Amino acid sequence: MSSERGRASAHRQRRKRVAAVIVAAGSSQRMQGINKTWASLGGKPLLAHSIAVFEQSGLIDDLVVVLAKEALIEGKRRREQEGWGAMCCFTPGGARRRDSALAGLEALAPAPDYVLIHDGARPFITTTLIEQGLAAARRHGAATAAVPVKDTIKRVGPDGLVLETLDRAALWSIQTPQVFAYDLILAAHHTIEPAWDATDDAALVERAGHPVALFMGAYENIKITTPDDLLIAEAMLNRLAKSSALSG
Repeated sequence: MSSERGRASAHRQRRKRVAAVIVAAGSSQRMQGINKTWASLGGKPLLAHSIAVFEQSGLIDDLVVVLAKEALIEGKRRREQEGWGAMCCFTPGGARRRDSALAGLEALAPAPDYVLIHDGARPFITTTLIEQGLAAARRHGAATAAVPVKDTIKRVGPDGLVLETLDRAALWSIQTPQVFAYDLILAAHHTIEPAWDATDDAALVERAGHPVALFMGAYENIKITTPDDLLIAEAMLNRLAKSSALSG
């Protein structure tokens, strides 16, 4: 019995702590007056879909959701309404996405070993993506979900004329989650010049000189940016529900 307890204790010591930060502090400028954080998707707030996957994955120890300061009261109300668990807490974001991501990272206590940073406007994250991202981050320290580009991409000059056609085979469309060793991403945020406005956290790590690995994302892992995207997401959700019902 004592040896079993010893093995269990050793397992707990080896287990790495994993946290997630959902960034949802944007202004929804292209949503034509719709606050996409609370926009209805399948009868639930858009944000609720991501929170549910992280909470139910069994892989996450702490979850911080970054909201605009003026949305914090609504966030707490929604937490009670939706029954989000005790691991889910809120923190105010900043003026830029970079600022909001850092606010989420600094709100994590105790500090995790690994952290997933996810865009709250991507409601179709899956447990598989979380697992694959963690596996890649454990190997490389930094990893991001991505999918191969399907379209032909051309580089265009300021006059609107094509400068070159890029090799599609070398181009990937970046998604979230992005997964990092916590100390690595926190150091990148603190050391890269504050004026540099990174569009994603992986860019900060790249700029700090650390390689970032890609792991396969999903074309269904879309980002809600416009009202049309919300309609597409609703259709996707209905299709997934029907597919699940048929397979069940």
